[in-house]
Amino acid sequence: MKRLLIVEDKESLADMLREAVEADGFEPDVASTGSQAMRWLAEGRRYVAVLTDLRLPGADGIAVLRQARESDPDCPVIVMTAFGTIENAVEAMKLGAYDFIQKPVDVDHLSLLLRRCREHRELRHENLLLKEEFQKQYRLPAIVGESPRIVEVSHAIQRVAPTDSTVLLQGESGTGKELFARAIHQLSPRRDRPFVALNCAAIPVTLIENELFGHEKGAFTGASARQLGKFEMADTGTIFLDEIGELELAVQSKVLRVLQERRFERIGGTSTVDVDVRIICATNRNLEETVKRGAFRDDLFFRIAVFPVTIPPLRARREDIDALVDYFLQRFARELGRPGGLRITDEARALLRGYDWPGNIRELQNCIERAAILCDRNTIERRDLHLSKHGSGDALREALDLSGTLDEATGRASQLVERMKIADALKSTDSRNAAAEALGISVRTLAAKMKELEIE
Repeated sequence: MKRLLIVEDKESLADMLREAVEADGFEPDVASTGSQAMRWLAEGRRYVAVLTDLRLPGADGIAVLRQARESDPDCPVIVMTAFGTIENAVEAMKLGAYDFIQKPVDVDHLSLLLRRCREHRELRHENLLLKEEFQKQYRLPAIVGESPRIVEVSHAIQRVAPTDSTVLLQGESGTGKELFARAIHQLSPRRDRPFVALNCAAIPVTLIENELFGHEKGAFTGASARQLGKFEMADTGTIFLDEIGELELAVQSKVLRVLQERRFERIGGTSTVDVDVRIICATNRNLEETVKRGAFRDDLFFRIAVFPVTIPPLRARREDIDALVDYFLQRFARELGRPGGLRITDEARALLRGYDWPGNIRELQNCIERAAILCDRNTIERRDLHLSKHGSGDALREALDLSGTLDEATGRASQLVERMKIADALKSTDSRNAAAEALGISVRTLAAKMKELEIE
């Protein structure tokens, strides 16, 4: 981004500033009044920075600052002030100005400030979720990887996080949906408020309503005191409903009411409880198919799927496996008290890269932890991994995701078999033509299936 907004009513100074910033590679828009600058900002024009005089005809620099912050909170605003108005400049800093400079303007100092503004802007557009230093700074959960699909997901998360939109995280078990939910919360204005997570599949059907909405004293036998539900605990913050597809229809209708009206009643209560809560949901089911079967309300589905994000399985982002392995090696070396660190042989690493990981990142994490405990001399070898090459019996059951309906489980199993069969054919032949012939399909069909199954 190179476009810069200059707001200055004195023509000679405006011309000087234009020439100075153009020499630094910026493309300036020059407004002679605060009102004109505010109109451009309100129209959605994006700038790497705003450079505004404090005293302007009509709307002043403070009004420009407020409009800039409202239109684009990440846009740095530099306020120019003449001698005698330093207090106003300090007030502007309190309102969110990036910096202020005194007139007459020192062009070299201005150049330095604008360079910093550009770096600030670029920094805000980097992928915070995938950078360790920013994970620490923003208290983000550790999300590891640089594959195109995980980068795309991370950018989507950063775009939706500052809003209050309901997010639906979709993906297989073990892909890290809760990590992304926590990242959304930490990147949102609610970051300092509660984050409350509930796994809907882990709570018995008879107790889930009580967990969500709480109860009043005497609502049922054993209810000796009022108990707050998860929605009330998350008030002003974020609630994460994992495996929302497991909710019974009767409970779904009550969750829908909270989404629509931001209110509910505790079990046994007569008064309404108002809540201000951001809702993030997750599922490993195909909710659209569940809706078609009548097991999930379509109106609730449309409410929670305002911003759907699909987290890719680990087998679809194999290029991230090495980075994840290194991350877990460092983590378990620290947790298991191995001051010399943990290492892994090339043969063992190759086995990890070639495995399909039906349990995704959770399975990889457990595998590395188990191997770290079993290995000799702090070096993980192939034998420490205990991964089945082909899979049969119990190993086959572990390799298959049997959740959901018969059609859903069968579809996933069919895709797994196709992926393995095609991968084997490609490895054992020297061309796609030979692989297609061995598989008994055309080259065009093979190419289509490779694209569908994300086989490199």
